[in-house]
This record gives sequence, C-alpha cells and structure tokens, in this order.
Amino acid sequence: MSLPLLAVACLLAVTLGYSGKCWLSPFGDCRRCHGMGHELKTDRKGHLKRGRDCRRCDATGKRIRVGRWIYNRAARTYRAGTR
Repeated sequence: MSLPLLAVACLLAVTLGYSGKCWLSPFGDCRRCHGMGHELKTDRKGHLKRGRDCRRCDATGKRIRVGRWIYNRAARTYRAGTR
C-alpha cells in the first residue's frame, strides 16, 4: 500500500469515527468546568468548596460538539432553502 493511499485511509477512518461519535453522543463535557457545571474554589483552610456557576455552559456541564454544531447548521440551512 502506498503512503498517500494509507494517509487517505487513515483520514477517512478518523473522519467517519468522529462523525459517528457526534451522531451517537452530540454533547460532550464543557471544557471550562470539565462537566461539573461550576468551578471549584478553596477556602482559607484549603478545603474545596463550590464556586460560581460556569458561564460557558450555563451550569449544565455539557456543550455541543463542533461536528454536531456544523451538522445542525447545515441541516437548518438546507431546510430553510427547500421551503
């Protein structure tokens, strides 16, 4: 197998894998709060306590994946154009 053909096969496998992941699980953990919905703070004694809610995910802990966002945008544009 030649090198360019192997590179194309690997790229195709990664693309299909990511699109399958976006289809099966469209939401991932928020990158800022790591899926907790809030930040962790420490008090003066060093004990962990709950901080304020995450503004990026609105305290849900979830975000929409980039691939799913692109798919939703394309589907919305297609539906608006065919009406």
